[in-house]
Amino acid sequence: MNHPRRLQILQAIVEDYVHFREPVGSKALVDRHRLGVSSATVRNDMAVLEDEGLIAAPHTSSGRIPTDKGYRTFVDQIAAVKPLSGPERRAIQRLLDDAADIDDVMERTVRLLAQLTQQVAVVQYPHASGVTVRHVEVVDLGGGGVLVVLIPTNGRVAQRAVALRAPLDESLLLELRARVLAAVVGRPLTAVPDALAAMAAGISPQLRPAAVAVGEAVGALSAGGAEHRLVMAGTANLARATGDFHLSIGPVLEALEEQVVMLRLLSEMEQDARGVAVRIGTENAEGPLSEAAVVATGYGPQSKVGVVGPMRMDYPSTMAAVRAVARYLSRILEG
Repeated sequence: MNHPRRLQILQAIVEDYVHFREPVGSKALVDRHRLGVSSATVRNDMAVLEDEGLIAAPHTSSGRIPTDKGYRTFVDQIAAVKPLSGPERRAIQRLLDDAADIDDVMERTVRLLAQLTQQVAVVQYPHASGVTVRHVEVVDLGGGGVLVVLIPTNGRVAQRAVALRAPLDESLLLELRARVLAAVVGRPLTAVPDALAAMAAGISPQLRPAAVAVGEAVGALSAGGAEHRLVMAGTANLARATGDFHLSIGPVLEALEEQVVMLRLLSEMEQDARGVAVRIGTENAEGPLSEAAVVATGYGPQSKVGVVGPMRMDYPSTMAAVRAVARYLSRILEG
């Protein structure tokens, strides 16, 4: 849109509708915003905006609400994502820094993002294609048993107890640990089984049975770390916004629970120069989300975090919260 005043009026309509949850009329715009023109001029500009499909009348009243095209124009005019306040940033850092493991990080992330945005928050577990082995530990449990601990770069620590055919003395256990580390550290999780099979084939007969058993355990743990799933929080926020959906919110909730749908949508979203991606209404390929908005961004290698809510959303604040949480999440997982 190349008409500054009409763009200003559209922005005012979006802001007022998001805040007051009711159609916006010309008098309210003049009273609340310094537009510098009369109500008659505002009505004329609103008529043009309606003709262009940017606003619509939900019923016969004089008030108007934004369309998904109007929301898109509004979002596109946001020049830059504003930073969160100091207290908000400190609260994010404090909450995420105290997490015990990757599962705790994911749970805390969605709860925090749902609280910040008052929307449904979703976070995708770190994508396995970019996850490598950071460390493997083999701990003697006594009696011929060892504890195998896998620490990948996505932070999701996994462990498994393994019963060996015969106990290993300390020197053999140290040799086994060193060989496992040499074989897998720095490798992608998907390459771990083959690397361990090659390692076991080239080891001494005395150590080979233990190497095979430990290798199978590490391989199984690495396969578990490659899963793709979402964690979600804040569905009650969506339930409170039922008036923003002409149809039932049931299909939206079903799309959220059907993780394949959300994972596909998130994978298709490409962030813009502001560091976020926004899909509004009919821009969402999946029918159940045609009345919803999705704001997401990437963190780590190929994983996404974001929120889902009604199109009547505080986009500037939501975009800022999503981007800030993603940056802290990346920092924690890289550390």
